Amino acid sequence: MQTIQGKRVLVTGGASGIGQAIAQRFARDQAHMIILDLDDAALAAVATAMPGAASVATYRADVTDVAGLRAVRDRIHADGGPIDVLVNNAGVVFGGPFLDVPIEKHATTFRVNVEGLVAMTHVFLPDLIGRQDAHIVNIASASGYIGLPYGTTYAASKWAVIGFSESLRLELEQQGRSHVHVTTMCPSYVSTGLFEGARPPRFTSMLTAERLGDKTVQAVLANTETVRTPWLVAVTPLLKGVLPSRLFYITAGILGATKSMTQWKGRG
Repeated sequence: MQTIQGKRVLVTGGASGIGQAIAQRFARDQAHMIILDLDDAALAAVATAMPGAASVATYRADVTDVAGLRAVRDRIHADGGPIDVLVNNAGVVFGGPFLDVPIEKHATTFRVNVEGLVAMTHVFLPDLIGRQDAHIVNIASASGYIGLPYGTTYAASKWAVIGFSESLRLELEQQGRSHVHVTTMCPSYVSTGLFEGARPPRFTSMLTAERLGDKTVQAVLANTETVRTPWLVAVTPLLKGVLPSRLFYITAGILGATKSMTQWKGRG
């Protein structure tokens, strides 16, 4: 994508945290921002927190409600037309020992992080196919490359996001629809409160949401397939590919990667 200016950018979970930071970064490049979220109060506040945006529209939406998403899509079309960029950011995490986390929370993790992302893409992909130059950004995680004790279903959901993103990108290319680009963002822990108590691996630090917003816009402009950040995430697939599994996880343990969720508190 050569420019963000004038593009219609939709961000799910865009009223707070990573989603808000990503939306604000797109807004700085004079995009038309479309913010979806479940939090009415946050939606009202975020509408005035997008300096530089060509316009801002907010919609209350549950990404797991397919019928509701179709209705929101109709409203978005009526209010300004189809979108050019879809950022699938909405997500949840419930940390703790697997059996201590209620099964309903495990199920919710998959419903939001996987089913919701797939539903959003299914509903809005026809918009993107119809544009001359379009982009999908899926927010995955470093945990999509490595087992994560005390974050089992969160990690599993992000493995699914990576697999879905790669498969969809290849499918679009085979269909002759390579003008719809797909970027998978795989950050380590981001300091938004969602991972309060988690400890980043040794030799790395918590990312800021603003930094991830910068990297997201850069990836869209460069049509980058995958962003892995920080440096330890970037080398993880290589290490996992060349090291025997046992040795890889011994190394990951020494670096603290597989123990990083043991003290997770989240937002309470």
